[in-house]
Amino acid sequence: MALVLGLSAVLATSLGGAFALRREDRLHLVLGFSAGAVLGVALFDLLPESMELATTRYAPATVALAVGVGFFTFMLLNRVILLHPEVDAAASASAHRRGAVGAASLSIHSFLDGVGIGLAFKVSPSVGLIVAAAVLAHDFSDGINTVAVVLKNRGQRGRAFRWLLVDALAPLLGVVSTYFYSLSQTQLGLVLALFCGFFLYIGAADLLPESHYRHPKRLTATLNVAGAALIWLTIHLAG
Repeated sequence: MALVLGLSAVLATSLGGAFALRREDRLHLVLGFSAGAVLGVALFDLLPESMELATTRYAPATVALAVGVGFFTFMLLNRVILLHPEVDAAASASAHRRGAVGAASLSIHSFLDGVGIGLAFKVSPSVGLIVAAAVLAHDFSDGINTVAVVLKNRGQRGRAFRWLLVDALAPLLGVVSTYFYSLSQTQLGLVLALFCGFFLYIGAADLLPESHYRHPKRLTATLNVAGAALIWLTIHLAG
């Protein structure tokens, strides 16, 4: 059953990415929705889940520290290692690296989604189905987010499609990996907190400003809220 749901996550992510690729001409609107969805995943999914799992052993301040480490680590990657050079060719290469780091982060999160499904089924089938429902609910947005972050950073459609394939296969690989190891709830909680920090930076400092740059503010702001609201609603209904 876990493998079947992992395959369903592959399909959901692929459909989201295909939607983003088809609407490339309206990328700022896709980015607006994507920014809200990324922040929604961080605030309404990863943060509560990490608190629930990790605080059985660690203090809430420790979980918050993991979130901060994730946020500032991604900031350093973006601002220090991946600086904006003055030369156009170098700037293009830097943008490609930023897109790759963002897409890789999203793909690792998708892998952890699969890990969550696999580990949940080790607890019980009912718990596994609840976790899988939450994962499938936002995997469509994950596909949109992966394509959006690559295209925003000067990536071509082919590059975005390749990263979409990586992100789509990641949850299935995550499910398969749980057949070979176990991860404690507290360890998983800290990992989720780290990725919460990653997503907060991607959404707030990267996708959100870009979606509002030289575009209608009211419409993109509405889509920002809509993306976050959809994530909250799907998690609420799944939970």
